[in-house]
Amino acid sequence: MDYPEITASIRALTHGETDTISLMATVVCEIHHAHPFADWTGFYRVTAKETLKIGPYQGGHGCLVIPFSRGVCGACARTGLTQNVPDVEAFAGHIACAASTKSELVLPVWSGQGRLLGVLDIDSNTPAAFTKADEAWLVPLLAEVFEKAE
Repeated sequence: MDYPEITASIRALTHGETDTISLMATVVCEIHHAHPFADWTGFYRVTAKETLKIGPYQGGHGCLVIPFSRGVCGACARTGLTQNVPDVEAFAGHIACAASTKSELVLPVWSGQGRLLGVLDIDSNTPAAFTKADEAWLVPLLAEVFEKAE
C-alpha cells in the first residue's frame, strides 16, 4: 500500500474543508479503495451521550447505532484508544454487523479542540489484516484532516 500517495490524495481533496461529514465521506472513500484488505470502511459519529451512529461508509450495510458499551467501535470510543483486532471472534462483546468480518481496525477521530467526533472503522474478511504500519499512517492523518472540523 502506498501511504504517501494516498495521504497526498486525501490532503488535496480535503484542503480547506471543515465540514465533518464531507471530510469523513472523502477520507472513507479514499481509504476503502486503497487498502487491499478493506471489506467495509466507515465512520461512526458521536451523536449523543455514549452513542455512535453510522456516518459515511463504503461497503455493505453497517450497524446503525452502536453504544460506547458494546463492540470494537464502542471500546474505541469509550477508551479513546485504537483497537486493532486480528480476530473479532476473540473480542469479548464484538458486534457482528457483517458475518464476513474476520478482523477490524478502529481509530478514534478527534477535532483539533480535543472533542471526540467519532471513530473510523475498517473491517476485513481476512484475519489479522491490519498492521502497526496502518495505525502509524492513520493516526496522524486523521489528526491532520479533522484538526479544524466543525
